[in-house]
Amino acid sequence: MTIDRRAFLAALSAMGAGALAPAAFAQTGGTPSGDPIRIGGTLALTGPLAATGLVHKLTGEIYVENLNKRGGLLGRPVEWVLKDDQSKPDVARTLYEQLITSDKVDLLIGPYATGNILSAMGVAQRYGKMLVHHTFGIPKLAKYERQFPAWSLGPDPETTTPEMVLDMMAQSQHPPKRIAVVTSKFPSVHFVSLGAREVAKKKGLEEVLFLEWDFGNRDYAPIAGRIKEADPDFLWVGGLGLEGNLLLDALKKIDYKPRNHFHLYPAPGPMVKAPEADGALSITIFEAHPPYTDNPVAAQFVEQFRERATKANMPETSVEVQAAASFSAWQIIETAVVANNSLDDEKLATWLRNNTVDTIQGKLRFNERGNFGDDLGRVKQVQNGQWLTVWPKDWAAPGATLKTS
Repeated sequence: MTIDRRAFLAALSAMGAGALAPAAFAQTGGTPSGDPIRIGGTLALTGPLAATGLVHKLTGEIYVENLNKRGGLLGRPVEWVLKDDQSKPDVARTLYEQLITSDKVDLLIGPYATGNILSAMGVAQRYGKMLVHHTFGIPKLAKYERQFPAWSLGPDPETTTPEMVLDMMAQSQHPPKRIAVVTSKFPSVHFVSLGAREVAKKKGLEEVLFLEWDFGNRDYAPIAGRIKEADPDFLWVGGLGLEGNLLLDALKKIDYKPRNHFHLYPAPGPMVKAPEADGALSITIFEAHPPYTDNPVAAQFVEQFRERATKANMPETSVEVQAAASFSAWQIIETAVVANNSLDDEKLATWLRNNTVDTIQGKLRFNERGNFGDDLGRVKQVQNGQWLTVWPKDWAAPGATLKTS
């Protein structure tokens, strides 16, 4: 299920800006006082996932800063207790134990990446804590009733994501007939990429290549060689973080440019800045252009993020999927706490399963399998050094259309 642009804009008009994320960046008056409400979590601040983890860090800093400016939560200041999980699920597991038992945080927010989130989820379950998280990619593994995803990819992304991408390509000026699927074995991207093989088969595409690599691989020359030899007219890259950049660089070195290529979960900044990535496709839930920024909450966040990211010398200063999912996670927590006037994990979790939350990516619900709701995914493309939404057409950036070859 997708959100129609017209319905989204109509809802904005009917509800007003304040309905999106409990009064979003609006001042509510009063200075927070008393003991801080401590929200604990980890992020991949070092290791192979750090390029994306730092986006989540900046987003959380902006959100907490603004939250405290408008009165905190329950009249108390909010403190984010953040630890570095080094991109390692076992480290994340240990640190969430510490956050609950030693740091005694009031609430939890999840880490970045499926493996780390799954580790955090196990710890949260042992202690009965609610866990709101950003980017969990395998919904069928989310068995805990008090975990809530901020990334609106629906309960079956292994089917809905490739269907959306391949349906889009089938309606393009150059419908593909031959597909190559290459993928990291990182759990979430591998899961969706295997689904892409099945969807492609059902749609009658010929699979000319299927290759896998271990997460953390740095030698993409052999993979690039096999891709060039297969010469598909559509390349599906199940990559995470910088893997897509490394593969494109290896292809460039052997003088091969894929005609049409999709990258599942890339590091947005490095990819959009790479000349060889022009035309690259990816999944999105939010980009820093209309109609998303017709939401005034989103528009203000986009400006704040750009300013702070520029000062931090980050490779990409625009808000997109990762920052939007992270922002939405904070919105979910704030909405639940304000609606219930409580920090009780059981009460908050029960409320979230029975209500919706307005976020900058759309309205989220949590009442399907694994507490997932609608798949709000869209497709974006690198065009002239920018990520622009191109599909569905109702969500396309002004004047943007899908480019294929």
